[in-house]
Amino acid sequence: MGSRQRRRYHGGCAAPGAAPGAAACLAAALLLLMLAFHCVLSPPLGDGGRNDPPRPQGPTFVSNNPGELRRNVLAMDTNVHASNVLGDGSKMGEELWDSGAGNDFYGCSNASTEFAGAEANTESNRYLMIEASGGLNQQRTGIIDAVIAARILKATLVIPKLDQKSFWEDSSDFADIFDADYFISSLSEDVKIIWQLPDMMISKKYLPYKIRVPRKCTPFCYENRVLPALSKKNVVQLTKFDYRVSNRLETYLQKLRCRVNYHALRFTDAIHKMGGILVQRMREKSGGRFIALHLRFEPDMLAFSGCYYGGGETERRELGTIRKRWKTLHEADPDRERRHGKCPLTPEEVGLMLRALGFGRGVHMYVASGDVYGGEETLAPLKALFPNFYSKETLASKEELEPFLPFSSRMAALDFVVCDQSNVFVTNNNGNMARMLAGRRRYFGHKRTIRPNTRKLNSLFLNRTSMSWDTFASKVQTFQKGFMGEPNEVEPGRGGFYEYPLDCICQRSKARTEHTIDPLSKDTTDIMENHLTNREGRDVDFMERTPLPAGSSNETEADSSHGNGLDIPEMDDVVSD
Repeated sequence: MGSRQRRRYHGGCAAPGAAPGAAACLAAALLLLMLAFHCVLSPPLGDGGRNDPPRPQGPTFVSNNPGELRRNVLAMDTNVHASNVLGDGSKMGEELWDSGAGNDFYGCSNASTEFAGAEANTESNRYLMIEASGGLNQQRTGIIDAVIAARILKATLVIPKLDQKSFWEDSSDFADIFDADYFISSLSEDVKIIWQLPDMMISKKYLPYKIRVPRKCTPFCYENRVLPALSKKNVVQLTKFDYRVSNRLETYLQKLRCRVNYHALRFTDAIHKMGGILVQRMREKSGGRFIALHLRFEPDMLAFSGCYYGGGETERRELGTIRKRWKTLHEADPDRERRHGKCPLTPEEVGLMLRALGFGRGVHMYVASGDVYGGEETLAPLKALFPNFYSKETLASKEELEPFLPFSSRMAALDFVVCDQSNVFVTNNNGNMARMLAGRRRYFGHKRTIRPNTRKLNSLFLNRTSMSWDTFASKVQTFQKGFMGEPNEVEPGRGGFYEYPLDCICQRSKARTEHTIDPLSKDTTDIMENHLTNREGRDVDFMERTPLPAGSSNETEADSSHGNGLDIPEMDDVVSD
């Protein structure tokens, strides 16, 4: 991969011309100089207490170039040794690390007494098979929804098959990643699950009849499109099975989703053990708590985004070549994509966002990422902001990782374990791993989960004029209201269920809902409305409006000729995790 320049921003006066223009530039410069002296001489703001600790004095002027902003932050690190903000990040406020309101909520997914058991709900001679597609977390959605589909169809579910032919080229079977015996036994009261078809069914007569259902298929959809074939053929195989069940279901089915996702579907002992070792080593190095960052700044993600990061013709050529894999993607306008918040932040910008929120230089960071575009040159600014920078490759030896290295899904599972158990999880995209972890962390106590408000932050990075570090940090903190993983950030019925499993989160009787909204955030509702509108629109473009490829000889495309529920070949497989 060719070297890539970091994003650059340009500003300043126009080229020399007429004398009035030069005089205007000189006057502007003198005004900025006077403002600079005023900011330097002004005392820092406090709350009036005589015993207030001294506040770090930020740089008076910050240029539009994030590289210079980073250098100013690092200069403060040098000049202010005892700063609560720029030290270990532990005393700026415990709210950085944990949501106090999260204690008012808990995960609740038990079945009600009216929920019929598996035996009563399963018809004989109905067997459902599925092929989960994509990477680890995309497959996870397929596995969970396969249980729901089997419940709707009153069928026996055969242990799902995993995609072994896509971009990921991972030969792992279900039992190589997940504890299959536990999966079967823990759901025995909900859905009947077996390892393979009965011998009597394994014959040419009962060759599985293949169907591809539309995305977000409702129970009515399954009963009308799949059940007739299942009743006639006895064995049906649902292909490319991901996000093929409706986001909105009856509460009893949503709770079943949660029982599968958060309880039944657990990794193998080998993955759990190695993931636990990585977590333990992070806690030993950090003294207790750490941030996990899902960076997602790989070439495929940047190519799909259609964004430009200042790397000139080399970047345009390299990312343009990758983008051609998706023949249905329209030609992107990088400026428009950035204005609409569809461009991932650079590693440097993620670091600046976290520093502005109050996480200090001493914070320990675990980074889950593939090969970052631009390599070490791209990562260097983030490492300068957070020198305690780790990954599974730096925490474990090659010998320890050897059993996992040939398998992308197993390596991704290790990252999943560490990110799940981190004190703070930060995501730089809204792919399947980010959604899965966000929902899981909500379910298990609303552990702090940060997602950049890219629409606002990209505008801040691009359009800033002269401002102090304190002003910049204040704006970041304002923009991030509603993006910090607090309870009630989303109203019931809004957002994707895997990211916001609200039907499975209960409120303790003495809790007060209004405590979950930050009092400084009077615009939280508006912010989240924009956030959800932008994200949901992106999902449609990303997953639903491209014709399906031709299937196998006996595969029926139940969604053919329908404009809704169509998927983009290859795109989900490459980008989504």
